[in-house]
Amino acid sequence: MLLLALDTATPAVTVALHDGSAVIAESSDVDARRHGELLLPAVHRTLREAGTELAAVTEIVVGAGPGPYTGLRVGLVTAATFGSVLGVPVHGLCTLDGIAYAAGLDGLDGPFVVATDARRKEVYWARYDDARTRVTEPAVDHPADLAERVAGLPAVGAGALLYPAAFADVPPGMPKYQSAGALASLAAEKLARGEELPPPRPLYLRRPDAKVPANYKVVTPK
Repeated sequence: MLLLALDTATPAVTVALHDGSAVIAESSDVDARRHGELLLPAVHRTLREAGTELAAVTEIVVGAGPGPYTGLRVGLVTAATFGSVLGVPVHGLCTLDGIAYAAGLDGLDGPFVVATDARRKEVYWARYDDARTRVTEPAVDHPADLAERVAGLPAVGAGALLYPAAFADVPPGMPKYQSAGALASLAAEKLARGEELPPPRPLYLRRPDAKVPANYKVVTPK
């Protein structure tokens, strides 16, 4: 196996290669506005670090969100294009699951919450029994509306750091953004158990910010 993992659902543009046993190369940049510019160079750096080429990749996993529309689609379209060109399977995993798995690798145990920044003063979030077990569907909400539902639970992710009034227990040293290395390790673990991974379908959870202007006039030739 040579699994290529990538995710652009958070401000981190992150890429990793996993050989079925361990992550062999990883590259990440944090820039919420340059996903399209940074992703392919990150893929090239990761392949170069591993001493291999894109043609050697046998499977692809991409973070399916939830995340802002523009950033999320960069990773999904790139993964789909690579899969089509190489003729290899492309899988999708929830971005929050990757962050939860990374938190487990960093020592977080027991029930907790993952929350990422959804902008508009909202967060994308989900609850976990442990680093591998999500117990709620990903959702988008105002932090104030979550305070009672997440009370007493540790929280990780940039969304938790942004809204301490709602997420009072943020353990130090936990992941802030997605790591493609963690996403790749989670996917490799699931594949080794014979699990069928979901297709790469985006978890947008809400409509994109871009809208057709009001009172738009269609001009047609007479």
